[in-house]
Amino acid sequence: MSEVRVVQGIPNQLTVSAAPRPESTGQDPGGGGARLGWLDALRGFAALAVVFQHAGPELMPGLYRPSHQWLDAGIFGVFLFFLISGYIVPASLERRGDLRAFWTGRLFRIYPLYLVVFAAAMLLPRAHPGVAAEVFQHPWLSAAADGILLQDLLGVGNGLDVSWTLCYEMVFYYLVSALFLLRAHRRSVPVAVGFALTALALGPVLPRYLLVNAGWGEGPLVGAAALVVVVAMAAVLGGRTAGIRAGVVALGLLGLLLVSVDGRSAVFESMMILATMFTGTVVQRAESGQIRRGYAAACCGFVFLAGLLSGILYAGSSLNQIWTASAASWCTAFVAAWLVFGLGLLLRKRPMPSALCRLGALSYAVYLAHVPLLSVVEWVFDDTGYAPHRRLGQELLCGGGFLLLVLLVAEVLHRLVELPGQRVGRRLLKRADAHQGKANLAGQRAG
Repeated sequence: MSEVRVVQGIPNQLTVSAAPRPESTGQDPGGGGARLGWLDALRGFAALAVVFQHAGPELMPGLYRPSHQWLDAGIFGVFLFFLISGYIVPASLERRGDLRAFWTGRLFRIYPLYLVVFAAAMLLPRAHPGVAAEVFQHPWLSAAADGILLQDLLGVGNGLDVSWTLCYEMVFYYLVSALFLLRAHRRSVPVAVGFALTALALGPVLPRYLLVNAGWGEGPLVGAAALVVVVAMAAVLGGRTAGIRAGVVALGLLGLLLVSVDGRSAVFESMMILATMFTGTVVQRAESGQIRRGYAAACCGFVFLAGLLSGILYAGSSLNQIWTASAASWCTAFVAAWLVFGLGLLLRKRPMPSALCRLGALSYAVYLAHVPLLSVVEWVFDDTGYAPHRRLGQELLCGGGFLLLVLLVAEVLHRLVELPGQRVGRRLLKRADAHQGKANLAGQRAG
């Protein structure tokens, strides 16, 4: 049973006792020890799928068009990413047992690379843009919405085309933090089932853009959300118990409100994204012995069937609200993501291909950078008059060359931006802890 406690020497910092590590792997699911090779391999596979989804129409249309009718590679890749995040992120928080440390790690994991890629993409010409036109048409609105990574839930276009998934990642972090604070973090099964039930029962009922269309307008709504996020995050990072509690509760409520009634995506898709992520958490809890495996299996089966059924029922009538072109391609992508994750779980004790694991380590950089790089390639093609879609061999050559370019840029970004950003976050956290410890010690002496 978890309990609220204080770190020795830092009584104002809220923590909760960490969950046990999974005995089956002997590795740390939160990333503190050796990396889980099977998760890196799955990340790499997911990254390849998303790159194919975006590059295929331009560089490999002969391969992309027939396959896309039956399976949306992008939806497959992002749902696989969501399962992986659900598996590893709550375990990371519970391993640390410290909300401030968790959020420091998350922010310095996400933002340095995101901001660098965003800034670089803005330099591309308007004829071959790396960012949405709204970034230039409404710069302050876009900066605020994209800056807090909730734009897809605030009626604002995604500055980077792929950043819509980061909105759901952030909402997931908000909810995980709130459950952790309330000591309900072990209740992943009812949470996952609840979101799946909402998708199935209320998919066509809950509104989209309710707040945007209720007289708020995009500007005031974005401003209010940005204020909540900035103040709440400052309170969490400040390390005071009362501030952490208030900040986490505010973020959790904001995230739940926006994803429920103000998202761009069809409600069934938004709910199934969260249900899928929390099901990844259920799998990790079963593997680590925190819950019974039969209980976890029943949850996984229900969420899987609810997702498939809601896709069959609602995707066809929501094609302008989801990231795919047909109900069939959404459903097969959803099923394929779950099957591949399950296969990875079955093979988790086996060695994974080192190249795929390395691609997994670069997956965030690949994910962010590949669309702006595709704009660069299209720019070159337009200027040279080159058309890569005449022969299969030519398509494969173009696709392979583009993937090599993406991997080279991702390697540079990973080494020069992503890893240094994470190191900065760790150093700042250590300094904050040391400062807080000194202040507490001085207070004790003065008392």
